[in-house]
Amino acid sequence: MNHAMLDPDAEPIFPATDIDRLAALKALEQKVLWLSVWMIHHANHLRSSDGELKVGGHQASSASMVTLMSALYFSTLRPHDRVAVKPHGSPVFHAIQYLLGNQSREQLARFRALGGAQSYPSRTKDVDDVDFSTGSVGLGVAMTSFAALVQDYLDAHGWATERGRMVAVVGDAELDEGNIYEALLEGWKHDVRDLWWVIDYNRQSLDAVISDRLLNRFSRLFNSMGWRVVTVKYGRLLQAAYARPGGEALRQWIDACPNTQYSALVYKGGAAWRERLLDDIGARSGVQQLIGDYDDNALHTLMTNLGGHCIESMLEAFEAITDDQPTCFFAYTIKGHGLPLAGHKDNHAGLMTPEQVDAMRQRHGITEGAEWEPFEGLPIANTLLQRFVEHIPFNAKKARRHQSKPIPVPETLKTPSNQRTSTQEAFGRILDGIARTNDPLAERIVTTSPDVTVSTNLGGWVNRRGLFHRSTQRDLFSEGEVNSLRQWESSPKGQHMELGIAENNLFILLAAAGLSHSLFGERLLPIGTLYDPFIDRGLDALNYACYQDARFILVATPSGISLAPEGGAHQSSATPLLGMAKPGLSAFEPAYADELAVILRWSFEHLQAEAKTLEPDDLLGDQRGGSVYLRLSTRRIDQRERPLDTGLADQIIEGGYWLRPPADGASLVIAYMGVMAPQALEAHKAITTHEPGAGLLAVTSADRLHRGWLAAQRARQAGERETTAAIERLFEPLAGNARLVTVSDSHPAVLSWLGAVRGQRVNALGVEQFGQSGTLSELYETYQLDVASIVQACQRRN
Repeated sequence: MNHAMLDPDAEPIFPATDIDRLAALKALEQKVLWLSVWMIHHANHLRSSDGELKVGGHQASSASMVTLMSALYFSTLRPHDRVAVKPHGSPVFHAIQYLLGNQSREQLARFRALGGAQSYPSRTKDVDDVDFSTGSVGLGVAMTSFAALVQDYLDAHGWATERGRMVAVVGDAELDEGNIYEALLEGWKHDVRDLWWVIDYNRQSLDAVISDRLLNRFSRLFNSMGWRVVTVKYGRLLQAAYARPGGEALRQWIDACPNTQYSALVYKGGAAWRERLLDDIGARSGVQQLIGDYDDNALHTLMTNLGGHCIESMLEAFEAITDDQPTCFFAYTIKGHGLPLAGHKDNHAGLMTPEQVDAMRQRHGITEGAEWEPFEGLPIANTLLQRFVEHIPFNAKKARRHQSKPIPVPETLKTPSNQRTSTQEAFGRILDGIARTNDPLAERIVTTSPDVTVSTNLGGWVNRRGLFHRSTQRDLFSEGEVNSLRQWESSPKGQHMELGIAENNLFILLAAAGLSHSLFGERLLPIGTLYDPFIDRGLDALNYACYQDARFILVATPSGISLAPEGGAHQSSATPLLGMAKPGLSAFEPAYADELAVILRWSFEHLQAEAKTLEPDDLLGDQRGGSVYLRLSTRRIDQRERPLDTGLADQIIEGGYWLRPPADGASLVIAYMGVMAPQALEAHKAITTHEPGAGLLAVTSADRLHRGWLAAQRARQAGERETTAAIERLFEPLAGNARLVTVSDSHPAVLSWLGAVRGQRVNALGVEQFGQSGTLSELYETYQLDVASIVQACQRRN
């Protein structure tokens, strides 16, 4: 597919000639620069505020990418292309969307204010159809690589519609982020296609000018990963000067000029350029005549005419790419180009003064009071520019968010029949049972894991569903030449994406796959597995995935000090607190296989829920949907033989139920979570000889119990309705002075809040120190999670 060509049947873009087209593009480019500057200036100097904090907005970072973004959005991009915009270029993105009719003036006027255009592009908080949120630098770049992989997956399974390019506009300082190279390597392994990274190569970071000679290293690195590298260094003015006598000497001087010296000269201006050039190369043939033909302003314009600020050069580079090979464009730019801040090493957070902005307004021919007008001050008639904008290919389809049909979920998932099992083992067996079917649910599940597929019990699923790769790959171990239990064939029809050991990649792939319904119009149900303690290693990327409202199931196992012999480096304690704190993520920690089956079934539906409004009784916002985190364990425990009626299933999803109901007026409750069930049961049995009415509360989700409790309080305080939370209903039989003992293989704060529900005294048992190696009984005794410690806590009355 030739991405660079327009649809031959489409109405021609106006104006028709190249000269007129370039004139229109340059006019829009000029307007984007002004609007991005004005948006930030208005937010910092004109809009009323409480005066507590500087608003900020990165005028210099925005200015360096105006030409790149204008060439992409006003000419090169097509409706199916998806873009991640460098975070600090948010004003440029919003200005372009405003000119395209996808953003309102009111939103721009409230840039970085409540309800306005966001500081960094956001899928969930901006109104102008951001494709990929950016903000934590580097993550949006990697997201385009994994979105390209997801597009390849959909295409290979026959579900893709028209393909698009996944494009990242990248600040060169972002290339210091290690997650980019993790994603780059993973993309090479999977042979991703239709991927562009456009590097805003302004050679400045937040603190300083970057090192020289980096471009060669970057180029070799990208080439080694199978990428095409296109360097756009010179604009048309410089190219014309190079063709004149003395031009080759000028080119050599620019190529050899250190970044720091170049930046300083940019800031100083034309006279400084002249002095330096004549001192350094003035004696070479033709140079004095060449330099003398430019006045100071024209010389400054010439010397700052880098490729990334020349729209003709950028269009030529973009339109030359007609295949699907990943391509990295290094576009030389100047931070702050066109602004008085240009080139200064301190310009990252700098703001133009009101006087400087007013001077810029006058240079752009903008009437005072008409600063927000889309085409004010431009040299082409408004009606002609409006028609040009209306025919821009990227804007052919206004709606960039797709809808997809729901995937039906069976009424129940079969619970493994083992009398003794772990939740991790049960997870693998449930998924294997799904894999045996031809249900739509099985077809739409895609699994992934960072090199822990076997040790998180995904092996059975992969045996049946295979590994995904764009091309079929032989596995000698599965062909009988060497025996192996892993029958893992790699093919375009596989449903497991095997990753290397990089947790950031796991979460960003889950983000991309979890947005497939919106990005590509085809829903996937992604499941990712990893060891629970290593959530921390990818926490920034997990936050990124949730912030975009991606939909996925995260299965984290093994967990806690119950992974006894492995020691403290593999034992987690704080992860349930992360689950409770993360918006858009419902965290569960079941003890039994039947609980897990109920939770998994609910999760597949929860991933697909997208209601815009909620029913009054939906305290948890379940109708909006979200992602799910399952904290599982390798510890095998005896299973419960019981019927799972609708009432009990509902309580499991709400977050808790009575495993041993309390008597009316009970004065003691043991509340446990996950694998502490056997210790809690035994302790409960021991304590009921003295406290026969004591209750035993199984907490399947501290997160949902807690959120429901807070939501009920807010509803009552607002006078909206009289409602009670699930935990309040569970505690109704208890005496007012009932004692609570909470037990979890995690930090005690996960359950200690239960005492606040009715103001009751709590003895909270959990893990407050790093774990260590030992037997299970040794560690439970050391961390006071053994039966004796629980009984002792129950006996305390002060």
